[in-house]
Amino acid sequence: MMEKPAYFVTGTDTEIGKTLISAALLHHLAACGLRVAAMKPIAAGAVLRDGAWHNEDADILAAAANVTLPIELTTPYLLQDPAAPHIAAAAEGVIINTAHILACYDRVLAQADAVVVEGVGGFAVPLSRDSDTADLALQLGLPVIMVVGMRLGCLSHALLTTEAIAARGLSLAGWVANTADPDMRHRQANIDALVERLPAPLLGIVPRLPEPSAAAAAAYLDCSVLPGWPKAAVSR
Repeated sequence: MMEKPAYFVTGTDTEIGKTLISAALLHHLAACGLRVAAMKPIAAGAVLRDGAWHNEDADILAAAANVTLPIELTTPYLLQDPAAPHIAAAAEGVIINTAHILACYDRVLAQADAVVVEGVGGFAVPLSRDSDTADLALQLGLPVIMVVGMRLGCLSHALLTTEAIAARGLSLAGWVANTADPDMRHRQANIDALVERLPAPLLGIVPRLPEPSAAAAAAYLDCSVLPGWPKAAVSR
């Protein structure tokens, strides 16, 4: 029996479109007829609304998924301060435990046909004194999708992130060129340089969208090459 499709989305930096691309992946999987769930295990930056704490990225992912789950499962660590997770957690007296995240992931996976897990910040952001997001990705053991924020400096960031993924023994399943800077000079030349150097397929080039949405971004992605990706719509 084929394992359920599940992916870990990382990025070359923070604020480069991980959430948009994660939502696009969820949109595609739902269009295949699957019950899809999303996780943002650690989210830093929350606002109190209607008596509950909300994180914008977690809310976007929840809206793109079609399996509704409690935030305690999908975002077990919802931190208020929009800072590095280990700093925000220390300020709030919280200890980020990757074992707890893995337990939540198992429960999410049990209730869905497919899961997209979005990391926080870049690939190796500290979570505690002795763990980081790369450790979390390794323990999840999922194929990694890297979002490259197309802006000045992206070449080194993408290549170094790719090296870090490989060093942890993880598989880079694909990457997405997301336009972080619409005025970036030589964008296509930079993309061409990465196509030549990265050991994974380019899933798509997403322009700066006037109205960013999961559906709009999904139109620029071809996910058929990803491991475990459903080949046809599932009838129920």
